[in-house]
Amino acid sequence: MRPLGIDGAWVLEPQLFEDDRGTFHEWYRSGEFREATGHDLALAQANCSVSRRGVLRGLHYADVPPGQAKYVTCVRGAVLDVVADIRVGSPTFGQWEAVRLDDDGRRAVFLAEGLGHGFMALTDDATVVYLCSTGYDPRREHTVDALDPALGITWPDGLTPVLSPKDARAPSLAEAQEAGLLPSYEACRARYARARGGEPG
Repeated sequence: MRPLGIDGAWVLEPQLFEDDRGTFHEWYRSGEFREATGHDLALAQANCSVSRRGVLRGLHYADVPPGQAKYVTCVRGAVLDVVADIRVGSPTFGQWEAVRLDDDGRRAVFLAEGLGHGFMALTDDATVVYLCSTGYDPRREHTVDALDPALGITWPDGLTPVLSPKDARAPSLAEAQEAGLLPSYEACRARYARARGGEPG
């Protein structure tokens, strides 16, 4: 695993073993995961979504504490997966990073609590599975507009985004910040320190 440019996000680029039967890879090993990220992956919920081409899900996040860390991969088709720093006070606040997840390279992305997450399906039947550190709780789940011009996420050309009604009504990053809905970087760092068994630096 290697860190992305946003603190709290990593990408796994696994070694694929291929023979005449197909391929095999390890998409999660607890020891290597903790060594790379400093986190243990607490599994509270596992989700699977299937999307047609052009579907845009996100940007989703949960209140911190407790937050919701996610470990995401695409097992069929392809998606453009986006991590956005929506933590108020973060040195990379408002920045985002995209990783193509597909059934060829078999990459996976881990994002710690407090980061925004979304993806766009690049193929029909794009199937994404993700492991979550906490279960879904609608009282603490939020969305930021994935098409907010201020964020400026570069979604793929030639695709008309298909959003859920909830995602289509999502506030901009500035509106969410003004409403006090965004997590603070300080609270997130304290959460990460607890996950690593230490104190925030």
